[in-house]
Amino acid sequence: MRDFKKYTSVALIKQIQQNTQESRREWMLWMFRKLAEKSNKHQKHCFWQNEYHPIELADNQVMQHKLDYIHQNPVIEGLVDEAEHYLYSSARDYTGGKGLINIRFIE
Repeated sequence: MRDFKKYTSVALIKQIQQNTQESRREWMLWMFRKLAEKSNKHQKHCFWQNEYHPIELADNQVMQHKLDYIHQNPVIEGLVDEAEHYLYSSARDYTGGKGLINIRFIE
């Protein structure tokens, strides 16, 4: 997990820095720098949380609980009123709409 986080954070920060079309670029880089200041690691940007708490998805009930939690994040943050209204959420697929990517449903 450490190597995955390191590789993806470096690659994603680089992409953000190079993408002049990204309207939130300066804000995102500022946020990642502020998070790095709070971190006990010596890094310029902090993309991932330092903790890692794996959860075994042992059955459909646990998976559904986690899926509901993920779907509600944009609602809790005040980005949308309904989970299925968030453009990047698979909640659209679970409410009869079509999201941006193909998914396999939890049954």
